[in-house]
Amino acid sequence: MDLSETHDAVGNTQEYRLSFTGSGGDYFRIWIVNLLLSICTLGIYSAWAKVRRLQYFHRNTLLAGSGFDYHGNPVGILKGRLLVFGIFVIYQVAGFSGSLGLVYAVLGLVFLISPWMIRQALRFRAWNTSYRGLRFHFAGTLGEAFRAYVGRGLATAITLGLAAPWAMQGQARYKMNNLFFGQSNFEMTATVGDYYKVFLKILGLMLLALAISFGAIFLSYLPMAGFAPGVTPDGVAIGIIGVVAFYFVVFFLIGPYAWSRLLNLVWNNSTLGRIRFVSTVRARGLLWISLTNLLGLILTLGFYWPWAVVRLARYRAEHTALLADGGLDDFLAHAEQDVGATGEEAADWLDLDLGL
Repeated sequence: MDLSETHDAVGNTQEYRLSFTGSGGDYFRIWIVNLLLSICTLGIYSAWAKVRRLQYFHRNTLLAGSGFDYHGNPVGILKGRLLVFGIFVIYQVAGFSGSLGLVYAVLGLVFLISPWMIRQALRFRAWNTSYRGLRFHFAGTLGEAFRAYVGRGLATAITLGLAAPWAMQGQARYKMNNLFFGQSNFEMTATVGDYYKVFLKILGLMLLALAISFGAIFLSYLPMAGFAPGVTPDGVAIGIIGVVAFYFVVFFLIGPYAWSRLLNLVWNNSTLGRIRFVSTVRARGLLWISLTNLLGLILTLGFYWPWAVVRLARYRAEHTALLADGGLDDFLAHAEQDVGATGEEAADWLDLDLGL
């Protein structure tokens, strides 16, 4: 049975689970055509490739039996990529000129316009996403983007990373609290303290891995100091290589843990009108998918990629649910009211995607 079409009612609250119906084989055909055409056109077709990819994943993500949709204009995506490429070219020219002042000026300009670029990308992505014919839209202002990304980014740099959880919380609130579906807006209530709790756990794991690695390296150097004369230099080298490998493996393990905790933190503390979200993504599930995907990519020289991304999309969908007070149909009926011209003029300023 399709989980997207099932829901459980508890009192007046009904639960709806997402599902993903795509397959690696189907997506492989889209992916290989996109790849070949992008290569043949020197990357120009990549904008059209992105639209085909997002349409496939949106339309195969089902909620209550209906799929999402993506309406992005490839020309807008191409213009955004040309803009980013132009900035990159200017930076390279500044570097070859040998003028550090010019390089810093270009970097400063990019830093200052990054809030506009992020806001533009969020607008484009939201407006070109729909569910049952009703579009999302993003109403964040440029001033809010500047405070969230430039202000909090500078604070993170000045404090040597100590303000990173505060910055991420502000940026997540900017993205979520300015996102609308019809006339209903999302709201994220996770606090700065919640972010610090997650980051302290991640930092603890990283420091533990670091301590074990440095401790093992120290022990590997003991033979050179004469404390273990029976150990050969080759044995020492093998030990050091093993320690470095262990260090990278541990950080590979921490990645899924961090991603799952931050993802759950955002969605389990977010609402959309009378809808609450439940995210049950687990680190061990992500780790298993990551390890087996990596193995598949190595064994197939990268051709396993379509199956890898489909597996991840299916896992995320199956571990996300909505709790709707009064049911989803009742919510949609209210969300559709008074939408009117909420963006009939959107094409004037939503025709540019920076791909961020």
